[in-house]
Parts: sequence; C-alpha cells; structure tokens
Amino acid sequence: MTLLAVVGAVSRALSGDPNQPLLLLSIPVVVYFVRGQLYARQRVNGVRITEAQFPEAHRMVAEAAESFGMRRVPEAYIVLGNGTINAFASGHGFRRYVAIHSDLFEVGGRLGDPDALRFVIGHEVGHIAAGHTSFWRQFAISIAQVIPGVGSTLGRAQEYTADNHAYEFCPEGVQGVRVLAAGKYLYPAVDFDDIAARAHTDTGFFVLLVNLLSSHPVNTFRFAALADRSTPGRVL
Repeated sequence: MTLLAVVGAVSRALSGDPNQPLLLLSIPVVVYFVRGQLYARQRVNGVRITEAQFPEAHRMVAEAAESFGMRRVPEAYIVLGNGTINAFASGHGFRRYVAIHSDLFEVGGRLGDPDALRFVIGHEVGHIAAGHTSFWRQFAISIAQVIPGVGSTLGRAQEYTADNHAYEFCPEGVQGVRVLAAGKYLYPAVDFDDIAARAHTDTGFFVLLVNLLSSHPVNTFRFAALADRSTPGRVL
C-alpha cells in the first residue's frame, strides 16, 4: 500500500501534474499514516510478548537489544501466520517493534529449536539497531522503489546487515534459516551447506534477475553469505 501510493504520487509529479509540490509533500504523510496503521494492527490483533507471557522470547528480545547497544527494548508481538513463515520490524513515532508470525515462532517453542528463534529475533532487532525502521529510512526506500531494481537492492543490503547482527548475537542459530527454504517441519532435514554451495553452481541470467527483483537475497546467496563469514553477501 505504501509503495503504490508513493509510486503514484511520484509518477504524477514527474508527468507535470500542476499539483506537483503538494503531491511530493504528501508522500511523507502517506508513509506516516501507513506506519501508524501497521503498528496499530499489531497492537490490537497480535499477542504481546512480555515477561509474563512468553518470557523466554521476551528475554531474547531484551538480550538482543542490550547486545546491540540499544537504549530501549523494542516491543514484540506474535501475529497469526496461517502458514506464513515471516517476521518483520518496524516503528511509528519513537516506538520500535518486532512482529513474528506464529508459524515461525513455533520453531523456537513447540518444535524445540530456541536457537533458531533467537537468530530470528536477533535479525529483527538488528534491523532496528541498524536504523532500518526509522521513518526517513523507510521513506527513502519507498522513493527508491520507483526506480526498478534500486529499492529492492537497498532492501537486500539491509537484510544482509540484519543477518550480520543475528550472527553476532546467536551464531549457533544460523541453521534455523533453513526454515525459509523448507518450512517449519522439514527444515531439520535440510542440508544447509548444500544450499550455500549452490550459490556458485546455480547461476545465470534468470537467477540474477530473480535476485535483482527480490526484496530479500535469494536463499542460495543468503546461505552462502552466512556459511562464509569472510565475504560480504551478494546483492547483485
């Protein structure tokens, strides 16, 4: 929704719309209201992670914030996943928060892999620590999306940065990213190193195109960056 609104406003401005100044000035307002609505959605529909409710996860969030030198511990929520494996970080005003889909949260609870959940939390809190959830950063990313490939490339760079934070926070949880490739039930049987090695064998124009258009690094590139910490992740 944010992207469509921003693209529409910029497109009309560049086409010579007489209300160009108003259109451009409206973009920060659109981003502000979308961020506020997203935050409100987590608050009214999500399950708040607190010291009393899911205390182990709350401790992970607090420890990640402390590890990254953050002055405030971000809020954290569990939101209904309906099979979706995802988590994200965002903010509104001075508030910052992490939201984890229930299907991904289960990996660290019922499925008994707390290190994997710790890595996920480190990744999302890492986004906040790196400034990726600030209003102006998200505003700039929205503007960059107007240029094909530019916004998505910035997004992939941010994902690698968040992965670096997660690895620093919980290197033993890196195997948990296998859940992105095979889901919460099959991932323990997945060979992490095999996927990482395919970054060097499964190549070609269309592989690069898929990566270029993706907001996140493709799995082979991402796994390779996590497997070999001596080289930066590949954004292109």
